[in-house]
Amino acid sequence: MPNVLAMSFEGALTPSFDLLCLQPGKKPPDGWGIGCYPGGEPSALVMKEAAPAQGSIRSALVSTWERLASSIFVMHVRKATWGALTEANTQPFLRPWGRRDWLFGHSGSLTTRLIRQGRFEPVGSTDSEEVMCELLARTAEREWRSIADIPTGLLHAWLQELNGYGALTLALTDGTDLVVYADAKGAGPLYLWEIHPPHEELAFGDDALTVDLTRRGIKSRKGIVVCSSQLESKAGPAPTWRTLEPGSMVVLRQGAIRSEVTVDRSAHLSVPATASSDAPGAEAPVRAARPRPTHPLEAAPTRRVTMLHRTVYEYATPVERSTHLLRLMPMHDRLQSVISCQVTSSVDGKESEFEDVFGNRVKRLLITSPFTRLEIEAKSTVDLLDTNPLDFRPLRVRSTIPLVWMPWQRSVLQPFLLPRELPESELAELTEYAMSFATRNDFDVLDTLLDMNHTIYSEYAYVQGVTNLQTTPFDVYANRRGVCQDFANLFICLARLLSVPARYVCGYVYTGPKHENRAQSDASHAWVQVYLPEVGWKGFDPTNGIMTQTDHLRVAVGRNYVDATPTSGTLFVGGGGEKLAIEVRMDRVEP
Repeated sequence: MPNVLAMSFEGALTPSFDLLCLQPGKKPPDGWGIGCYPGGEPSALVMKEAAPAQGSIRSALVSTWERLASSIFVMHVRKATWGALTEANTQPFLRPWGRRDWLFGHSGSLTTRLIRQGRFEPVGSTDSEEVMCELLARTAEREWRSIADIPTGLLHAWLQELNGYGALTLALTDGTDLVVYADAKGAGPLYLWEIHPPHEELAFGDDALTVDLTRRGIKSRKGIVVCSSQLESKAGPAPTWRTLEPGSMVVLRQGAIRSEVTVDRSAHLSVPATASSDAPGAEAPVRAARPRPTHPLEAAPTRRVTMLHRTVYEYATPVERSTHLLRLMPMHDRLQSVISCQVTSSVDGKESEFEDVFGNRVKRLLITSPFTRLEIEAKSTVDLLDTNPLDFRPLRVRSTIPLVWMPWQRSVLQPFLLPRELPESELAELTEYAMSFATRNDFDVLDTLLDMNHTIYSEYAYVQGVTNLQTTPFDVYANRRGVCQDFANLFICLARLLSVPARYVCGYVYTGPKHENRAQSDASHAWVQVYLPEVGWKGFDPTNGIMTQTDHLRVAVGRNYVDATPTSGTLFVGGGGEKLAIEVRMDRVEP
C-alpha cells in the first residue's frame, strides 16, 4: 500500500482511484485522503476520511466523481500512526497562503517535535502538519507567495534541516509546482515514473489501490508519478520506476521536471538545537531540468555553402502542355547572402521571375513542347550569417504570453496567427496543450518556444511514411510521430494558439561532410520561424530540437507547405504515370 502518491500532468486529467483495501475481507487503512486543483484553480479540493469503514461511500465517490479533473494530485494512505484518528490528523493537509491553497503529504515520523509559534500553527496533533506549518512560516516570513519564489537550493536546505528531526519523505504543492523529497537516510524511499503518450489503457496499483488514468479518457499528454512504493501495471505498459536518491528533491510542473537537487549521501544529518529558518543545509548541486536546445547556443562562425537541388520528373506518356512554379532560389536578407544562384530546366519553355506575397523568389516556367522527362536543377552559393540567434536576449525586456499587438501589426501578421482549421474539440485540446508549455515556463515567450521545440524533438518519433500532406497537427499530437513537415506544422499550430506569429520554412540543413564513396542522404528540410516583438523572425527546428544557425539554408516561407513548396505545377495535357526523383547536396566551402 503506497503511503504517499503524487502526480503531475501536462494539463488536466481525470483519473479514477479505487481503494481496494476497503473491500470486504480486507483490513482498511487508518485513514486516507486525496487533494487536487479542479479546473486549474488555485483553490484545492481535499477529500479525506479517518478510520474508514469497509465499503466507504467516500471511496466510491473518488472512483466515480468526474470533478477530480486536475493537473496535480496528492494522495496519502495512512497506516498505523500515533495520534487520534481524526479528520484533522488525516493527510493531505491544506493551508491557504499567497492567494492559493497549499497541499502537503508526509511519509515518516519525526523523533523530535517541531513546534513554534508563528503565522501557521497545526490544527491537529501530527508531526507532519508541524513540518508543513514550518515550511509555510519560513516562506511567509520572506513574503514569498509560491514555490517558484523560493530559491531551489534554499528550499532543499530547509528540507535537509527538517530531515534532521526524523524521517522526512514528502510531497508539497501550491497548485502550480509539485515538490517531492526523499528521506536522506533512506527511511522512506520515493520512486519516479515518467509517462509518455500516446496512451491506450493505462492503470497501475497494488492489492490495496488501483489508479486508472484512462477510464474516463486520457488526452495525449505526458505526466510524472511519484510514489513511496513501486506500483505494478494493471493495464497497459509496465511502469518504469526510477529510485530517487536519498536526500534528493525534485520540482515538477505540468508533467515535467523543472529542477532536481541531489546531495552527497555521506552528509550527516543531526537535530539542530533550534529550528532556524536560515540554516544553510548541506551543499547540493542543483540540476536545472527546464527544457533547452540540445546544443549550447554559442555564436557560430559565418559559413559559405554550395547547394545542389536536382528534381527529375518522368512520365509514361508525353506531357504536351504544363506550367511549373519553382521556389528554388535562396532568400537574400541580413542573415543570408546569396552569392550566386542558377535554376535550369532540361526542357525549354517560357520563363518569368517574380516575388510572391511572402517575399519568396519564384520562377514560373510554361512548357508547350512535349516531353517525357523533365529535369530541374538549382545551383546556389550562399553565405549563412545567422551566427547567434539569441543575441537579442540580454538587450530587451522579458516578453510574456499573451503577446499584445497593435491593430496594424495584427493586420499584417494575421496570416501567421490563424491556426489550421480543425474541429473545435481538437483545437481546444491543442490550446490546452500549448498552454501547458506557457504555464511550465512562467509564460515567458522564448522559454515556452524553446520548451516546445525540445519537447517535439525528444518526445515525438521521426518515422517516415506514416503521414502525408493531409495529416493534421492534431494527428501528429495524438500519435506522437511524423517527419519534419509534420513537426513544423504542429509547432506552428501551437505557437499561433498562443498568439505568437509563426510561419513555415522550406530549405536545407547541412548534415556533415560528403565523400565520393558515401551515399547521399540529404533532402529538403522544413522548420519554423516565429516573429518576436522588436526582434523579428527567429528560426526553430523541432525535428532536431535546435534554433537555426549557420547549418540551415532558407529557400521559401509561407503560411504552410503549399506556400513554400520547392516545385509545383499543373499538367494540362498528357503525363500519365508520373515518377519523381530528388537529389540534394549541400557542402561547406571556404569563402
